[in-house]
Parts: sequence; C-alpha cells; structure tokens
Amino acid sequence: MAIITTGNYRCNICGRRIKIQSQVDMPILDPNTGFAVCKNCIKEIYKYIEEDEKHKLKSAKKNFANSLGELLEKNKPHVIKQYLDEFIIQQDRAKKILSVATYNHYKRMKYDYDNAGGDDEIDKSNVIIIGPTGCGKTAMLSHLSKLLDIPFAVTDASSLTEAGFVGADVEVAVRNLYYAAGQNIEKTEHGIIYLDEFDKIARKSGENNSITADPGHEGVQQGLLKMLEGSVVEFTARGQRKHPEAPTIKVNTRNILFIVGGAFVGLDKIVAKRIRKGEASLGFGVDVQSKDDSDEKFNELIHQVRPEDLMKYGIIPEIIGRLPVICTLETLDENALLRILTEPRNAPVKQYQKLLAMDNVQLEFEENALRAVAKKAIERKTGARSLKGIIEDTMLDVMFEIPKSDAPRKLIITEECINEDAEPKIVYLDPEEKVSLEKEDAPPFIEEDNENESA
Repeated sequence: MAIITTGNYRCNICGRRIKIQSQVDMPILDPNTGFAVCKNCIKEIYKYIEEDEKHKLKSAKKNFANSLGELLEKNKPHVIKQYLDEFIIQQDRAKKILSVATYNHYKRMKYDYDNAGGDDEIDKSNVIIIGPTGCGKTAMLSHLSKLLDIPFAVTDASSLTEAGFVGADVEVAVRNLYYAAGQNIEKTEHGIIYLDEFDKIARKSGENNSITADPGHEGVQQGLLKMLEGSVVEFTARGQRKHPEAPTIKVNTRNILFIVGGAFVGLDKIVAKRIRKGEASLGFGVDVQSKDDSDEKFNELIHQVRPEDLMKYGIIPEIIGRLPVICTLETLDENALLRILTEPRNAPVKQYQKLLAMDNVQLEFEENALRAVAKKAIERKTGARSLKGIIEDTMLDVMFEIPKSDAPRKLIITEECINEDAEPKIVYLDPEEKVSLEKEDAPPFIEEDNENESA
C-alpha cells in the first residue's frame, strides 16, 4: 500500500471518484492494483468498529453484572468465613471483618450496575490489616481470592518510591494485578490488590512533617491517594521503559478492592500510651507486665487501634480516610502453631505425609516433635511462616534417602529429630500394605498399636 498526494482514483467500496489534492484528502490506495478507499468510507468503517467495540464492552459488563448476583448468592459472609476456617487457625475476628468487607464490596458493584446513571453511589471500603509477622495476613487473602475466583496480586509497598526517584512507581501494583488477571482489563478492574509491608512507607517523622526528602515514605502515600479512591491508572507493559511515547495500558481502579497490611511494629505501644494517658506512669499506679503475658497484652491492645494511632505511627490522614476498615490479627501461641501444623487442609504435616506416601512410606510425627517445631518458630519470631522451613530442615536427609528403596515403611519423627538432628525411627511394614493417598481426614498421629508391625 502507498500514499499518493496527487491523482484521480475511484473508491472500490462506494464508487465515488477520489480526487487527491493534498495529504488532508489521503485515502487508502494501492497504485499497483488500483484499489482505493475514500475518506468517507474510512470514517464509516471506523464508526462501525467503534460501535462493535462498545457493544462488546457493554456485553462483557452485562455478563459480569449477572455473575455478581451468583457470586453474592454463593458467598455470603458466613460461607466465606467457613471456607477460611478450613485453612486459617484462630483469627476469627479478622476472618469476619474480611468476609463482610469483601461481600459488601461486591454488593456495592452490583448496586452500581443496577443503578447505572443514578446520582447516589456507595463509597468503596478499602481495608488495612495489622498483625505480627507470620500470623496469616497474606495466606488469608490468597485463599479468599481462590474462593471468589477473582484476580489477586501482592505488591511489596516497601519497594515503591515517589515519582522521580529510582525504584518502582505506585502504578506497579495495578500492573501486577493486570498480569495476574491474564492481561484482561475487565477482570483487572474487579480484582484485589494487597500492598504488603505497608508500615514500611510510614513517614519517618511520625505525625510531624519532615523537612528532609523522604522518597520512600510520605511521597509514596501521596502517590497512592488517587489510586485508592478510584482513578484511571496508566502503566507500560513489563519490559518496556517508561517514556512519553511508550504505549500505555489504562485501568480504572474504582472497583478494585485495596487491602494494605503490615506488622506495624510498635503500634501497640502507641495504643497503650493513648489508653494510659492521664494515668500514673511511675510509682504504685504502673501496670507492670511480665514476659509471660506480653502476647496476651499485645492482642488486647492491637484490637483497640484507632485512626489517630495510625496517624501517630506515620500514616497520613488522607490515606487513613481511604482505609475505613481496620482489621487486626493476633499473635500465635504454641498451641495455635501446633494446630496449624496438623489441622488445616493444607497443613505442613499433611503435605509431607502425601509426599512420602507416593514412595510407599507412612509418616508420623510424635506430639513432642510437633511441639518442638512450634517452639522453634516462636524463638525465631516468624510465626507460622517458618513452620515448613523447620520441618524441611529435618526432612532433607530423609527425603534424599527414602527413594532408594521401594519397601513399605513407617517413618516416625521424634523430638530428638527436631532439636538434636537425630535420625528418625523406621519401622518396616508388610510388603502387601500400601499407603492410601486418599486419606484426607486421617489423624496426624498414628495409633501406638501400629508401631509393633514388622516385616
């Protein structure tokens, strides 16, 4: 195809004669074949294409609006919580808050679709999650997204920087969701974005303004304001350098649910100071806490967090106003960690039992061994996050040696295996015995009577 600035041609669609006097009149034509399309026909074709795209978009939105009704019918708050109970131990209050917040968010979207063009609208309720490391913040949201079958993306807020500084722009959070949604803009605009380590972008000066540059903190919070409220965000595709002429992708964040979370270390002290304000801080009036009940005191204080406490921590008031739902999680004690090891559907012990069952080996953890794992996790101060790592260290040599033989065996992990790197007990079973892979609800501990079985 070529562009000719002079000459007479006839349009192959409408039959009109085309007289080209300047580039303003440029048609589409091929001088070699004589094929030409006039300017009016080009406009008509473009008009039909635009109308077709609008119709497809309208149909997609209508289909999503219809699916919202089914989504809400199947996922009432109590159903969402029951599902989370299968994977998350304790944290009942947090599970209730997230269940209600998610349900209301999708009710809000359905209301907007049903009342399109109306003056009244329901404001978005983004969530801030506060809890210590390894208490289940990310795991809870990940399972929530699987239940609802919606795109979910986690972005580390500490990697974000203010525009003009070296680092990732705030738009990266939306770009991550876009790729999690399979590069589908419609799905992206109804997903969930989780900004982890949000406490790391609290301004260093707390509630007071800083006089020095703070590229990784207050500037990032300012950059997130419009995105949290709902605006059109433009970003380049992965691998493309951001410059004025680079093609961009546009996503409206109005219906994206933003959840921000972090450990917020020291926030409990700010809450305690507010509560004790005006009370005695020295002398006989002081409430002295021992180490034994420090976790219990933390759990009591963290549930009393208010917006003013977050402002003192260093979150700007405008951000707090866009995060109306405060969700707090408790620390996990030894008993809770013990339950996490064995009770959830994806419990670490169950995972290793299934892995070894594929090599015709029964795996048993003695209760003292599991308690030793829980105690190690508490010592590392990483909560449930380190449980699997501790077991992996113990099981490394075992999982290396096991595949060398196909003989049916039972492997017993003792407390000494966890604390002293001792070898596990091995009981050889009858060759005819096979390990079942379908025992989803099998108890974590095998009865003592089975230990006497021999080859």
